[in-house]
Amino acid sequence: MRIAGNFLLGAIAALGLAFPAVAAERAVIVLDGSGSMWAQIDGKARITIARETLHEVLATLPEDIELGLMTYGHREKGNCSDIEMLVEPATGTGAAIAAAADGISPRGMTPISDAVRLAAEDLRFTEQKATVILITDGLETCEVDPCALASELESQGIDFTTHVLGFGLSDEEGRQVACLAENTGGRYLSASDADGLVEALTTTVARVVLAEPDPEPVPEPAADYNYKPTASLSEGGPDLISERGELVWKWYTIAADGSAGDYIGTGYESDFERALEPGDYIMTARIGYASASQKVTIEAGKVAQPHFVLNGATLRLHPLPSEGADIDENAMVKIRHGGERLTTKYGDINLVVPAGAIEVDVSIGEATVTRSYDLAAGETIDEDIVVGVGRAEIASFYVEGMPASDDIFIEVLAAAKALDGSRQSISYTYGGDVSFELPEGDYVAAYSLRGAKGEVPFSVKTAELTEVAVVLDAGVLAVTTPVDAHVEIFGAARSIDGQRQSFDYGYGPDFQTTLPDGDYVVFARLGDAESETPVTIRGGERFELTVETAPAGKTK
Repeated sequence: MRIAGNFLLGAIAALGLAFPAVAAERAVIVLDGSGSMWAQIDGKARITIARETLHEVLATLPEDIELGLMTYGHREKGNCSDIEMLVEPATGTGAAIAAAADGISPRGMTPISDAVRLAAEDLRFTEQKATVILITDGLETCEVDPCALASELESQGIDFTTHVLGFGLSDEEGRQVACLAENTGGRYLSASDADGLVEALTTTVARVVLAEPDPEPVPEPAADYNYKPTASLSEGGPDLISERGELVWKWYTIAADGSAGDYIGTGYESDFERALEPGDYIMTARIGYASASQKVTIEAGKVAQPHFVLNGATLRLHPLPSEGADIDENAMVKIRHGGERLTTKYGDINLVVPAGAIEVDVSIGEATVTRSYDLAAGETIDEDIVVGVGRAEIASFYVEGMPASDDIFIEVLAAAKALDGSRQSISYTYGGDVSFELPEGDYVAAYSLRGAKGEVPFSVKTAELTEVAVVLDAGVLAVTTPVDAHVEIFGAARSIDGQRQSFDYGYGPDFQTTLPDGDYVVFARLGDAESETPVTIRGGERFELTVETAPAGKTK
């Protein structure tokens, strides 16, 4: 059995050289409970290795560290919402976490992104320092972009970090989830067997333990190194300074065609240095979305100090709903480089992008503005982007003063009609009280609640609130019928060709609809038996009707 305690102490000491002392923090371990965790490594299931690792590592923890456990995919197959906090973060939870892990039976999906989001929210990451340690043997399977999520959490958090332990992942798979760590200033560590998982988990947990340093730490001697790179955004520009994981270094073997071969390792920050085996490597440097690579030779007894020119520029964009307003943290910012999608971010943007042609779409609610830039390497763009929106708050009522059901469908349409009489759909939702952020202009609120339908025109001005009242002048009709009889509601009046307008239909034994104030006929049919019953609906009132089908042969 491996001895994790000595390794944990060593990891803390080593990390002490790379990280400053910070305030105490809380952390949650998110353990993959998806079906793939039954896959075996050296004859032992991955979930078994993970359980044993937690027992071994957590037994060495200080009693005052606050740690919790979350898992996913452990209760049912095919459910992306199968996420559960098994142990809430608290001190002295090591034994409880290990015991909870023993009870996990992998079987379902891999909702990595939603699990990390829920863990962050449980840690109140927008109010205090928080860390999530994800242990996964697979990729996201629930159609959420983990890279975009990481950027969102990083922008919203006080000091939020995700560490990712890729267990049994290939190099390519590891690169697809590493952004969860890299975009939040955390670390991605790869483990291919039990020893590797112990080392990776111990290293990340040691980072949390380090949050409460000894009053008088004994400095460790600096490790020997033979690789110390530097980077700049432009040729001749200042060296980049990074302290939150933004600057990422990677190194690979060299393939037969001279390109990057097998992934070897990753480092972070501008003060990065490492001792590597002598030989030839492909080295890369990246910050944000600007990167560069080159061949580097490591020689015994010498320090390689390659410089990387990333050919990047800095984009600082501040989305505003109107002139002088606060930054909208929910604004969606789509960034393209050379016509190709680069990334999507939210809220205030401070990002390094490749130099060249950059296009940006900034959307707040239903309004979008586009900016184009031709960025030179090393250039910084720092500007407010005023999207220009007002807010429409739509409240729905059966009659004045009587709120309508939340089932009402509200669609906002452009007021102007096309040549064919149609209107452009702007946005839609369900709810009795809803709001829309819209560009200045004229609109129509089209509503539908079962048999009650209509339109209400309104206008929006930038930076102003428009209150729109949708009054249905409608009541509720509740019909009780024998079992599953067919029910259809017609207007009482007939058109010139003898037809009656159908307002709604459905099936018993309990059928309910909403109808405008007026006279109607309730038609019911069960097999060959039919009946018609006249009713009058009053706005704001409920009319209850019990009908029995008539003898066979009676029709409308």
